[in-house]
Amino acid sequence: MLSDVTTPQDLDDRFRETLAALPAAERRRDPADPVTDDAPLTGAQVLDLFDAQVTSRQLDLAGRWLRSFGEGFYTIGSAGHEGNAAVAAALRPTDPALLHYRSGAFYCLRAAQAAADPALTPDPVQIADAARTADSEPTVHGASAHEPESTAGPRASEPSGTEPTSATGAATGFEAYADAARDVLRGMVASSLEPIAGGRHKVFGRADLAIVPTTSTIASHLPRAVGMGLAVERLRRLDSVGRRTGAGVRVGSGAGAAHAPWPPDAIVVCSFGDASVNHASATAAFNTAGWYDHAGLRIPVLFVCEDNGLGISVRSPEGWVEATLRAKPGIRYFSADGADPVGTYAVAAEAAAWVRRNRRPAVLHLRTVRLMGHAGADAESAYRSPAELAEDLDRDPVAATARLLVDAGVATGEELLARYDETGWQVRRLAEEVLGEPKLASAADVVSALAPRRPVRVARAVADAAARASGPGAGAREEAFGGKPPELAGPMTLAQSINAALADGMLDHPQMAVFGEDVAAKGGVYGVTKGLRDRFGAARVFDTLLDETSVLGLGLGAGLAGMLPVPEIQYLAYLHNAEDQLRGEAATMRFFSQGAFRNPMVVRVAGLAYQEGFGGHFHNDNSVAVLRDVPGLVVAVPARPDDAAPMLRTCLASAAVDGSVCVFLEPIALYHTRDLYAEGDGEWLAGYPEPGGWVAGHVPIGRARVYRVGSADDLTIITFGNGVRMSLRAAAVLAEEGVGTRVVDLRWLAPLPVADIIRESSATGRVLVVDETRRSGGVGEGVIAALVDAGYVGAARRVAGVDSFVPLGPAALHVLVSAEAITDGARTLLAR
Repeated sequence: MLSDVTTPQDLDDRFRETLAALPAAERRRDPADPVTDDAPLTGAQVLDLFDAQVTSRQLDLAGRWLRSFGEGFYTIGSAGHEGNAAVAAALRPTDPALLHYRSGAFYCLRAAQAAADPALTPDPVQIADAARTADSEPTVHGASAHEPESTAGPRASEPSGTEPTSATGAATGFEAYADAARDVLRGMVASSLEPIAGGRHKVFGRADLAIVPTTSTIASHLPRAVGMGLAVERLRRLDSVGRRTGAGVRVGSGAGAAHAPWPPDAIVVCSFGDASVNHASATAAFNTAGWYDHAGLRIPVLFVCEDNGLGISVRSPEGWVEATLRAKPGIRYFSADGADPVGTYAVAAEAAAWVRRNRRPAVLHLRTVRLMGHAGADAESAYRSPAELAEDLDRDPVAATARLLVDAGVATGEELLARYDETGWQVRRLAEEVLGEPKLASAADVVSALAPRRPVRVARAVADAAARASGPGAGAREEAFGGKPPELAGPMTLAQSINAALADGMLDHPQMAVFGEDVAAKGGVYGVTKGLRDRFGAARVFDTLLDETSVLGLGLGAGLAGMLPVPEIQYLAYLHNAEDQLRGEAATMRFFSQGAFRNPMVVRVAGLAYQEGFGGHFHNDNSVAVLRDVPGLVVAVPARPDDAAPMLRTCLASAAVDGSVCVFLEPIALYHTRDLYAEGDGEWLAGYPEPGGWVAGHVPIGRARVYRVGSADDLTIITFGNGVRMSLRAAAVLAEEGVGTRVVDLRWLAPLPVADIIRESSATGRVLVVDETRRSGGVGEGVIAALVDAGYVGAARRVAGVDSFVPLGPAALHVLVSAEAITDGARTLLAR
């Protein structure tokens, strides 16, 4: 019956029947010998693969069992994809990996590799070292690993002169897989003892295995993988010229990060499903990898497409995935059948060796099947025929590995079934153990790993930076600024202050990099990054291709690899097509790894409205609600030059110390503003503080700035960004009418400075919230909600932008807040 075909019981029964029907070989083969005469793997090594595959399969069955009585919360399994164990065997256990949610056997095999004695783990590159040409080989587009090439060396499956003792490098017996199995089971039952996510999600991830946790967001981890590859290669090159010390690349810069080193010749591996090739994030990642390869920059990334032909119920058209992957410029194509463990290993070893040697991107197209449906609730009978399901069962990769072992005489069907049953018993035992483990017990438990704030350490980091800049780094600083440091340059605009603070940041953080569209040669469309490339070189200040998803992906990968990335998004409106890189990837990293991994980053975004002579909603966007909705994200909005520099220093320090992800939203209309009340008064300019003043001028995250006009006893105006300047102008008008006003510049939109809001509001009992975003979903809603939550009983009113996009030209004034509207709103409030 069709219903039987898709059940875990039937899959188990079919596997048992398959093994029982396998005839014993005429003679036994020594497990130390190649499993077949020309195979690159010994019988013992294929047994390692079998054990990893069986562990993954039994975990899938246990997941369905746990779900059957309401104790399992994740049933997306790896059944049918277990051929990816051979991919893991072809890689080094120190190669950082971002895994597809069906890469369970890969995870198990890597855990066994780590459990083995490293001295017994040979390099798979020894097998495939001569498989391809040297570094100077031109890019081959769409060349299958099985197609002959005139420049090709020996096949990966041919003897290379070194006979490996264990290509998998895996420890043997279930004990080698016990920790990995327990990890996965704990994730399934949402145990708070699960070591990577702590019960927050079921992920494949462990720092000691160099496996970076990824969630179920489709293809969103691919841009990060490209960024990791670019960063690993950059840091490797710095190593080679002696400008960086230490044994390999370390993730993070201390402050609690605990990561194994990635060797200088590491490659990044990133697996994903076939349906994901159609996603915009995947397209962005492939395009970026190819773009940089075409430009001559090296990105050592091995993409692994695990192709089962289905995206839940939607079929990939026959040949579409192969045609798509072959067509990617600058990315070498390899292909393997996941039901052939020896063939998969040979091709994967060849692909990994090619990427490692050439430091260039490649994709391994691994053909798989999907068994037991997409997840536990999936009724495959609605969209797949019995014949199609039977064909997939015939290609069961675990059964294929068993058949290979029996045909070769390495083991009998009965022996393999005994291993299968022993593993199943051990997995069930562990499942019963984790059932009684504690779950996350409170909201505080859930958010504890989200975005830790250590303001004292951040303040200390700013103080240390000041001490370096005025002490041992003073000479280098003076040289970088051409003999005239910014504190001697006189009053500055907002743009100039940010530029100087970026330069000071580059001096203090050797791994800091500034990148984005037009930031290098042009110096930014508003000149904010002008001169930085000349001072710090093209390796640290560089232009990117025009794709915001890729810009953020580069930042995500660079942060994970130990750099301090400062990407620029040219306009706020351009962020919206890439915002999942912030929400689904950047902000979740600490949440899903309990701080074991982090991706520090300060994203500079030019935004908000009020540009004169250059309009339209794409260049005057005031939509910030999506940023405030991302848990843990820091959102800073400097209005004045004397706030911009210290706030940027705080963001850089917080990223370095706490691994924070910060968005530094820069009001475009204030970049070059000089005057406040009257033309030529210069009151919007401010001097740049010398390093000795950085500590006194430090701006902690979540602290507002208060301006007092007149008596400051009658009215509190709460605002930010462009609203600060308009509110101060309005306050001056009100002062002439005898009204004393305190203007509160929030400075931080996330987290809001709630304590300052409540204190300053209570001081007058009348609050006017000036919100230059929108009435619906704007910042003002959060301010009013904070007041209500605190029990504020005074009068309150809002002046906010209209729920509209910003139109071109003078029409924009009809939907945006003005100083006149603020003044009128204040008068109305005072008249109550």
